[in-house]
Amino acid sequence: MTDNEIGQIRLIGERNDHAAYEIRDFFERSVVKFEWIELASDDDCRRVLDIENLSNADLPVVEMSDGTRLCAPSLRDVARKLGFVTEPRRSEYDLSIYGAGPAGLSAAVYAASEGLSVVLVERGAVGGQAGTTSMIENYLGFPDGIAGADLAERARQQALKFGVEILMMREGIKARFEDGKIVADLAGGDQMIARSNICATGVDWRRIGLDREGDFLGRGIYYGAGVSEAPLCVDEDVCIVGGGNSAGQAVMHLADHAKSVTMLVRGEALAASMSDYLIGRIENAGNVTVKYNSEIVGLDGDTSLSKIRVAEKDKSEVWRDTKRLFVAIGGVPHTEWAKDTPIVRDERDYMVTGPDLMKDGAWPEAWPLERAPHFLETSVPGSFAAGDVRHRSIKRVATAAGEGAMAVAFVHRYLQDAG
Repeated sequence: MTDNEIGQIRLIGERNDHAAYEIRDFFERSVVKFEWIELASDDDCRRVLDIENLSNADLPVVEMSDGTRLCAPSLRDVARKLGFVTEPRRSEYDLSIYGAGPAGLSAAVYAASEGLSVVLVERGAVGGQAGTTSMIENYLGFPDGIAGADLAERARQQALKFGVEILMMREGIKARFEDGKIVADLAGGDQMIARSNICATGVDWRRIGLDREGDFLGRGIYYGAGVSEAPLCVDEDVCIVGGGNSAGQAVMHLADHAKSVTMLVRGEALAASMSDYLIGRIENAGNVTVKYNSEIVGLDGDTSLSKIRVAEKDKSEVWRDTKRLFVAIGGVPHTEWAKDTPIVRDERDYMVTGPDLMKDGAWPEAWPLERAPHFLETSVPGSFAAGDVRHRSIKRVATAAGEGAMAVAFVHRYLQDAG
């Protein structure tokens, strides 16, 4: 769809409704223009939509530019109406890529531009964790910075230009390797075959691990920079837990909207991985407070978050009133699909590739070839990993994009050898 076609979308719902939050977040990450209309009552709902028998049970409502209304839709329903959900067009591809973050998008662009038939499978919105980043300021070629979602959308359009098939809101639930090919079962019943594949599934946001955390998801607890929620934080005191780059970017984005931002850091300093420019901005922001040696140990609220309990350096615990808590404490790799395959993962479930596969001078038993694995190749020939999902990867957007492009070079070598 073009911007004009999706520019009149309205999303109507309640602020602390998890389903409404999911759709807002999906729209923001997919660079879909929309108007958010917040409702307070059934009467408000009927007034805005002019539908007599509509109640809060039908919320949220997505009103499309053609007048179609989706009541209490799933994300897949919304994505399908936008034309984002498609089916595989080929019975077999040269390359299948799983994950449309920077690594997957980069791989797709390079592979398709070099003549390979490519399918890119993404279980959510394009961009991965980078797509949730409010502003990337150290990515080459963008001196004024660029929002993660905008960068991902540009890459998506570039991939489509070269003929990549992008299957959104689809997920590989099981994979097996047969006759030198990967056979993947997708959620929904489709099966896909490719001569080679790149896993760029990235990581999922790490949870705090507290009681009621799931109850408050989208109702006061959010993961990442909160791009869709920041405009709703005006005159509010919000908290962020984490000390790395993702947390720092979230702090500065939210500081432009919220009354105050409190950054809760478990250690005695900001993470060594945080960029120096972010540290300087955090220290100079007038409405930002950093509390070190602080850890969240409790959550409370009725139907939405109202306060958090914080353990401080002296072991004392205090309750802090806040309606919004943003969590950016790293991630866990999305590699569950590989558990029944010969792919080697490390103790934290990251995919091991190339030279790192050698242990005690020997390759894994699963490795069947005389040659050594290529640099980004897993323990299964023709199956590669790139980006955050890979063991010992550098967690940066530019590095992930570089690995995606590099993986394609090794894919070419593998396909040439395979004949």
